[in-house]
Amino acid sequence: MARINLLPWREARREELKRAFLSILGLVAAMAVVLVMLADRVVNAQIDNQRARNEYITTNIRVLDKQVEEIRDLQRKRNQLIDRMRVIQELQGNRPIIVRVLDQLVRTVPDGVFYTSVSARGQQLSIDGVAESNNRVSSLMRRLDASDWLKEPNLDAVRAAPAYGDQANTFDLTVQVDLPQADEDTGG
Repeated sequence: MARINLLPWREARREELKRAFLSILGLVAAMAVVLVMLADRVVNAQIDNQRARNEYITTNIRVLDKQVEEIRDLQRKRNQLIDRMRVIQELQGNRPIIVRVLDQLVRTVPDGVFYTSVSARGQQLSIDGVAESNNRVSSLMRRLDASDWLKEPNLDAVRAAPAYGDQANTFDLTVQVDLPQADEDTGG
């Protein structure tokens, strides 16, 4: 039998397998570095995309906040206009009543009495005036009480007024405005 030494061949084969292993190991390491870099770029791209989306949403939220503020301002202005319209409508509706009340005040004034001021607060009229005598003030109060539009005359004060005559008096009285039922039902 012949003697064959297989050790150098095995050593060469082992060196060749070792080189192949190291080259595969280097290739795998390079692939791993490339994969890590690619994953990093993908994640960074997703982060940038999400930031852009967040910025877009933030910008639109600011625009919508401005629009909401404009809407609130418009609603406030609308409510103010509605309130003004309501006041104007009330004044328009009360205009005939005011004319009637003033007409009743003129019709109820007896001779020898004149008004120095008339003021209204709600449904109450305050009247200041001058009368030739106490009888004229009494006559005025009876006429006011008999009126369809005025009720409950209340004499607050009577003072002597010698500047207008010997028996002249100044007076302060209040009277309530009373709308007749028929006029309220028909609207005026």
